[in-house]
Amino acid sequence: MPPGMRILQRDLEEAEDIDFSEEKEYWNTYKLSDGTTLKVKLILKGVKRLKRYNPDRTPIYVIQSQNIVRTVDIPEEVKAPLKESSFKPV
Repeated sequence: MPPGMRILQRDLEEAEDIDFSEEKEYWNTYKLSDGTTLKVKLILKGVKRLKRYNPDRTPIYVIQSQNIVRTVDIPEEVKAPLKESSFKPV
């Protein structure tokens, strides 16, 4: 989408819903400076093709998505202190 181009409510109302099927969904992995590893995946929820085009004549799509985030390999010093359980064994 060209810089400065705004998508208006009218553009979304006139847009066509486009069906899709999942082909591949990858986890992106990031190592944080505190030692934690984040895994992030974008899940596509919906696609609309606007009745507008980029200068190279390609259609403009708007997506609805959800990010899934998993933390792995979390160093103990980053975790919250353990709390004493309020449940007592009988």
